[in-house]
Amino acid sequence: MDNRFGEMKIFLRVVESGSFSEAARLSMMTPSTVSKLIGRVESRLGVQLVERSTRKLSITPEGLAYYERAQALIAELDDIEGFLSRKTVQLTGTIRINASVAFGALMVEPLLPEFWATYPDIVVDLSLSDEMADLYLDRTDIAFRVGKLQDSSLTARHLGNVPRLIVGAPDYLERFGRPESVSDLERHRCLGFNFRRAAPVWPLQDRGRIVDRIVRGPLLANNGETVRRAAIRGAGLARLAEYHVRKDLMAGRLVEVLADTGTRDEEEIHALYQGGKRVPQRIRAFLDFVVPRLQASLSPDFSSGRDLSRYPEPC
Repeated sequence: MDNRFGEMKIFLRVVESGSFSEAARLSMMTPSTVSKLIGRVESRLGVQLVERSTRKLSITPEGLAYYERAQALIAELDDIEGFLSRKTVQLTGTIRINASVAFGALMVEPLLPEFWATYPDIVVDLSLSDEMADLYLDRTDIAFRVGKLQDSSLTARHLGNVPRLIVGAPDYLERFGRPESVSDLERHRCLGFNFRRAAPVWPLQDRGRIVDRIVRGPLLANNGETVRRAAIRGAGLARLAEYHVRKDLMAGRLVEVLADTGTRDEEEIHALYQGGKRVPQRIRAFLDFVVPRLQASLSPDFSSGRDLSRYPEPC
């Protein structure tokens, strides 16, 4: 009997779990059976799908291509069966999500209780890091990315454009004064990041064009939340996304500077995922739920000060 569909499901479990033993446990098989099954698929296709070693299991480029197409086919079959049965399917499974620390905490986390009220059996595996995640290697289903997208086979849904603001605590501005121009930043303590370049750089609008302005300060951090807290404590100026400091500005903990000098720049925010329209139902359900809500939260009307109540108060 042709059981290619079953083989595909086992292979997906191998990729998503990261090991033969875990895929075997989830499939109620032995690891040797799973290994032989994958070997049979490789022999039939004439390509190596996984590289085996005593330390770890890694997926070859051919294996990634097979995984992506197999995932799409299984998702389409699930859709066909759900449509023909005309029953409401209770979605289950795990969705692996990656987001920056600030975006995940302020924008994604507040939406989860409402999402679980509709889909109580879906597990959200949420990883927050300002480092760039690899959707394939990290087995991530959805990644929220800030900034210009690189060319890839991933599908992107645009969430909005977020302005970057330069902010400082009132105490800091009282001690060091307000910068009146971009060039004034040279004499200020500017808080930066350590994961982009050796020297912290702020791309700022200056006389109608974007220039990379090298800034210096006492802190280099790997996430925006650390920079925000340092700015509130008066350590220096910070350049952060508007949604990240929205409540701080409203409460007076931070003050925007250089707002009238044309230094603001914007970065796009997208939700990235694999599979295009043929994504598993649980992933499509999550995207359909959060995307319009995030788009509304990032809209100019929202960020101008309306309906801030559902954001957790920053500490």
